[in-house]
Amino acid sequence: MSSVNATKANIGVYTNPEHALWVAEALPSLEDVKKGESLKHGEVTVAIRSTGICGSDVHFWHAGCIGPMIVEDTHILGHESAGVVIAKHPSVKQLEIGDRVAVEPNVICGECEPCLTGRYNGCDNVLFLSTPPVPGLLRRYVNHPAVWCHKIGNMSFEDGAMLEPLSVALAGMQRSGIRLGDPVLVCGAGPIGLITLLCCRAAGAEPIVITDIDEGRLKFAKVLVPSVRTHKVEFSHSPEHFASSVLSVTEGIEPAIAMECTGVESSIASAIQSVKFGGKVFVIGVGKDEVKIPFMRLSTREIDLQFQYRYSNTWPRAIRLVKNGVIDLKKLVTHRFALEDAVEAFKTSADPKTGAIKVQIQSFEEDEKSRL
Repeated sequence: MSSVNATKANIGVYTNPEHALWVAEALPSLEDVKKGESLKHGEVTVAIRSTGICGSDVHFWHAGCIGPMIVEDTHILGHESAGVVIAKHPSVKQLEIGDRVAVEPNVICGECEPCLTGRYNGCDNVLFLSTPPVPGLLRRYVNHPAVWCHKIGNMSFEDGAMLEPLSVALAGMQRSGIRLGDPVLVCGAGPIGLITLLCCRAAGAEPIVITDIDEGRLKFAKVLVPSVRTHKVEFSHSPEHFASSVLSVTEGIEPAIAMECTGVESSIASAIQSVKFGGKVFVIGVGKDEVKIPFMRLSTREIDLQFQYRYSNTWPRAIRLVKNGVIDLKKLVTHRFALEDAVEAFKTSADPKTGAIKVQIQSFEEDEKSRL
């Protein structure tokens, strides 16, 4: 391992059980990065260039947990990142210094049934970066297995960081079975809902309806996909009213599939009320430990209710889609901050009044980027 031309200290974005948020020194240290001494067999050091803030990052900060995943100590956030390989262990053959990569933020055991059957998102012993207690990617430098660092060529680092949420949407597209001409309902116009909308349009779904409580996000959806039909959700309305409103904007065409991207109980119930007999509600969103569902509606209409947990084997597909212009993610990045200003970045991402869709954090200034 040769020496590395790294000049800036490694810093990361932390939270803790008291819901504080701050920027401080992180591992590996600058000296370890320069010497490459912290690298294990099969690992590379990535100088992270762009990282997106996910709703789960905000949730770990604000709530301290997502289901059984609990922040119990100081914890580094972030799992949507891309950067440059600046060092590698001698055992690594598939990557070279200078390769631009997107980081798939998991390390699997490779031995349990989900791993051996190709569904490694269900790995019994997975280490998923940013899920407590595994530190995340919101750092300047990260050591990561080369097998989970995907080459992105001349793709921008912002697009590279967006491959992670795109992978979430692609996993949903693949397992929900959306086909050319399917009428589709997308519930929620946050980042995952909007990327799912782009995927549904690319897949040839028609008509597509997207719903949200925020009129601004629905307008943003129309900018992304001008042909999409929109419906603003009112909390005072029942799931039955929601379903009739969806029918009114589709001229009576019942959705075959609803892609539920919020995880909110009322939204799941509304999606169930909306789809046709024999339809499907596919839940991508993350919600509470327990929710009530309209069981008899599911039963008497033979509606399939299906769920998703992260993704597997999606990154090469995501890279092809972005590289070849099938999916354009650029408009989704609405705000950018330096790593030192990460606290302000998180506040912006968490505040609906800012109009933020995807906030990205840049780890290096322009003069430093040129030396990587």
